[in-house]
Amino acid sequence: MTEVYDFYRSRTFLLRDGSLVPIDVPEDADVDVHREWLLVRTRADTVLGSRTYPPGYLLAARLDDFLAGDRSPRVLFEPDEHTALEHWAWTGSALKLTLLHDVSSRIRVLSPLHDWAASELEGVPSFGSVSVIDTDPDESDEYWLHVSGFLTPPTLRRGVLGMEPHRQAKAAASFFDEDAFEVEQHWVTSDDGTRVPYFQVAPKGLVLDGSNPTVLSGYGGFEHARVPAYSGVVGRGWLEGGGVYVVANIRGGGEYGPAWHRAALKENRPRAYEDFAAVARDLVARGVTSPGHLGCEGRSNGGLLVGNMLTRYPELFGAIVCGVPLLDMRRYTRLSAGASWIAEYGDPDDPEQWEYIRGFSPYHNVSAGVEYPALLLYAATSDDRVGPVQARKMAARMEQLGVPDVWYYENADGGHGGAVDNRSTAQLQAAVWEFFRRTLT
Repeated sequence: MTEVYDFYRSRTFLLRDGSLVPIDVPEDADVDVHREWLLVRTRADTVLGSRTYPPGYLLAARLDDFLAGDRSPRVLFEPDEHTALEHWAWTGSALKLTLLHDVSSRIRVLSPLHDWAASELEGVPSFGSVSVIDTDPDESDEYWLHVSGFLTPPTLRRGVLGMEPHRQAKAAASFFDEDAFEVEQHWVTSDDGTRVPYFQVAPKGLVLDGSNPTVLSGYGGFEHARVPAYSGVVGRGWLEGGGVYVVANIRGGGEYGPAWHRAALKENRPRAYEDFAAVARDLVARGVTSPGHLGCEGRSNGGLLVGNMLTRYPELFGAIVCGVPLLDMRRYTRLSAGASWIAEYGDPDDPEQWEYIRGFSPYHNVSAGVEYPALLLYAATSDDRVGPVQARKMAARMEQLGVPDVWYYENADGGHGGAVDNRSTAQLQAAVWEFFRRTLT
């Protein structure tokens, strides 16, 4: 049984002889029990026995030994400046670790029967994302993988450890000419000296004359990593029209584990925005684009991100699409599911915390007399995660201040995705990419 306190704190109990026995690890650690093994992933500095384990470690101990007081676990994974643990999954005789190495997937196979001997799973693409979507942990070493990339349509692959290499079982359709484009990874230095990576997807032979219409996307929250992923909409709706698509792997996300996430929590939230702005400047400095041809887009927490681009860095962009966004951070805890995100942003009802939260509340920082980029806000009436009121208020506030070129779209159906079915999704996506086409080209 697991008792959850907030997004990042919980306590796990075992039912033994009719009683609940707590597993004595910090509340912010991730816990997994499989057969005789206890796994612990650290989210913060964690003291076990005589040693302190930094964030992002994966530790293993025999469950009975741990419950008996043994606090000397085995280190199964230790993060470094390039590699983080994203996920793990058990098979019948092994433990599979999905790692992110500079935001591209790797899979490591550990054998508990052979003193946790490690090997790498072959056939994993570079600049790609791989996830273990199913295993048979009780019966066999069969596994299923989902493989994707910016220019790789999703494929389903099946294999059996030690017996059958993974082979394609099914592939999604191709929606654009992937061979006409290329993926590059670049790095930029943020305001505080942190190196931040980003992916650039562009036509082959891109001319660096500053004229390319470019859309920069990001998220930067809740330890969610923006990994390479295929989008037929981006490919057909933007790339094939000559556009450049960029994904920024900013702090607040999970690209480099818990420490990367914690670096932009609460009062440090502006670090994420500084990272994103640094990527925007680098695209201009490299000659990929210029402010008049550069747009950005984000949704949900990513909507808060681009809302801060609007109010903090309006000079960097020619257009912004802000979807199902958080924008009023003074009242976010009283709207929809907002109270569950206090561990991420802070509590605006605490005067000391409101002092720093106000600094990244776009609704409270938009003002008259500023030249803002063109803005498209969209929401869904039935969204119970964020709710349309935030986008409505922002649109009304900007209209009240006389800000020109502000567009608002609200879908009557659909939840936090902004649409309810393929038809409404197509309509929304067509509006987004047509907005960018008209404002950036």
